[in-house]
Amino acid sequence: MVCFQNGQKQRMTNPLVRSTQPVTLVGGGDASADDVKLALKQASTLVAADGGADLLVSMDLEPEAVIGDLDSLSAATKARIPQERLFPIREQDSTDFDKAVRSILAPVILGVGFLGARVDHQLAAFNVLARQSHVPCILIGAHEIVFLLPPELRVELSAGEVVSLFPMAEARARSRGLEWPLDGLEMNPVGFIGTSNRAVGGEMWISTLTPTLLAMLPRHALDQVMPQVARGPGQEAPWRA
Repeated sequence: MVCFQNGQKQRMTNPLVRSTQPVTLVGGGDASADDVKLALKQASTLVAADGGADLLVSMDLEPEAVIGDLDSLSAATKARIPQERLFPIREQDSTDFDKAVRSILAPVILGVGFLGARVDHQLAAFNVLARQSHVPCILIGAHEIVFLLPPELRVELSAGEVVSLFPMAEARARSRGLEWPLDGLEMNPVGFIGTSNRAVGGEMWISTLTPTLLAMLPRHALDQVMPQVARGPGQEAPWRA
């Protein structure tokens, strides 16, 4: 079920979109029709962040909501989407991804079109994943998925597959199944980081106590990661006291 909350005040305090099912959120960055189709297999509720609606309309798909400042949305696409599905948020202090993420309440959001292309946009998206740590969200790229590491993660990987961790603030973690274990390491953005690690094969396990580590895993791991990141109805985010 999807519900929409209207009104400018509600936009700042309550979700615009409430869904009992996972949501696919499409942005205007580097994305393909195959990326969208992959996400829709797992999350059939479709929402666009501003110009992401252009890609959807080109695929003959109509988003249930378009959220953002709408300055990147083409006139042709805007004319094809019912007015009641457009949710402009005009402030310029945040990105369209940020506006959309904070406006959606769902078990998990699959973000397409937020990786690749411009590096500054990717960095801004990573910032949102860390700042909005209470929102379960997985970004899908051409080769990998990116998400905020939950308190515990278990994934089956083949030997040699790349596992990268990037700390958005000070972080510590424990691990099994990695070529270079994380135990005892103090990570931070301007010190030690955990990129380009490798799985040894079999189950990989990582545990962390703070919502500060971004995980980057092979794209095929999406099926395994989703249920571990998703939040059930009424379930508090793991990082909330």
